[in-house]
Amino acid sequence: MIPTTTWTSDELSLVGAAEELQIASTRKDGTLRPPVTIWVVRVGNDIYVRSAYGPGNPWFVRAKASGTGRIRAGGVEKDVVFTDADASVFGDIDAAYHVKYDQFGAGIVGTVVGPRAAETTIKLQPRAAG
Repeated sequence: MIPTTTWTSDELSLVGAAEELQIASTRKDGTLRPPVTIWVVRVGNDIYVRSAYGPGNPWFVRAKASGTGRIRAGGVEKDVVFTDADASVFGDIDAAYHVKYDQFGAGIVGTVVGPRAAETTIKLQPRAAG
């Protein structure tokens, strides 16, 4: 298991308020893949992302395979560990996406909420130094 730490309150605020997040997974040789822009939500003291077009989306496949990467959002750049989200927060994550992104229309928000989207939920945890 890769050691993780917690988000600072400033990081939570900045990343959680960012409209978009840049996410890059780590290759086998330790280098980062080119970043992909996605939506991001904060629920409590955690940060989550979802694949808008299902589990076959290339960035999602690579993130799940590598387990680590780097994010940039709201002025924060952080090495992270990609972990599975607990199903008990899926409803809260859906609600957070609606609050933050409903302005873009039901068709777009519909790609990141509901049971199909829930299976693509990744919890972003800061990677411990070292």
